Amino acid sequence: MNEIVVISGKGGTGKTSVTAAFAALAHRAVLVDCDVDAADLHLVLSPTVEETHDFFGGRHARIIPARCRACGACAERCQFAAIRQHADSGYRVDRLACEGCGVCAHFCPHGAMVFEETCNGQWFRSSMRFGPLVHARLGIAEANSGKLVALIRREARKIAVATDAALLLVDGPPGIGCPVISSLTGADHVVIVTEPTIAGRHDLQRVIALTAYCHLPAGIIINKADLYPEGTEEIMRYALARKVAVLGCIPYDPVITQAQLVGKSVIEYTDGPVSQALREIWDRLLSFQRKE
Repeated sequence: MNEIVVISGKGGTGKTSVTAAFAALAHRAVLVDCDVDAADLHLVLSPTVEETHDFFGGRHARIIPARCRACGACAERCQFAAIRQHADSGYRVDRLACEGCGVCAHFCPHGAMVFEETCNGQWFRSSMRFGPLVHARLGIAEANSGKLVALIRREARKIAVATDAALLLVDGPPGIGCPVISSLTGADHVVIVTEPTIAGRHDLQRVIALTAYCHLPAGIIINKADLYPEGTEEIMRYALARKVAVLGCIPYDPVITQAQLVGKSVIEYTDGPVSQALREIWDRLLSFQRKE
């Protein structure tokens, strides 16, 4: 089983559209959407949820009013100003400000502070027209997205092994933070989707540095390449200097948005220039994997 992770240095480059197109082109693949902070692959693939599970990835403090003596020891030690005194009801914990460090519970002299696991979101095991999909939804203002990413990747691998799938296809988060690193660990190949803009080129450099640090083979797709040909050439020169393969270029075409609006990948929606470019990129990616 091979694992391909599609990432981007910034949001809005077309990463999810590329992943959906790959899903349409792949055979015997299991998909996992690791962009748990803003998951949207399901909007294109329209999966049927078969299992729903709560995700407990962190802890938060909670005050037991009957035990609290309003001594203020917890508020004095909280470095995040998450514990505040209220005239009518004593001390309270602001759950959105609580970072889950546990200092307040450790130092409370009356045992009035409970440090308990909290539900940070949900993850789902679903089926869709291209096969199984594992995806998740992190709660509002919740943290620990890296843990959630690791969890759904493990679940997706279990499904891939059980179904003898040839490919695990991962729609990764944008950027270079913790959830991205969690998405990349143990992957066989990384596909980086970028665009010929100043921001796109800057963030591409950071992602290439990350994949190099992780010793992962990577290839670049330049989306909307015809909007700024000079920028596209700059990216190609940069990739050549860093010995990173350019898998191909995708022209700008509103048809991608039109396909999204009807819940389809662009491969299903049309056989125009964008779909042809993606088919060539997919074949090139598979050939690179065979060489490795």
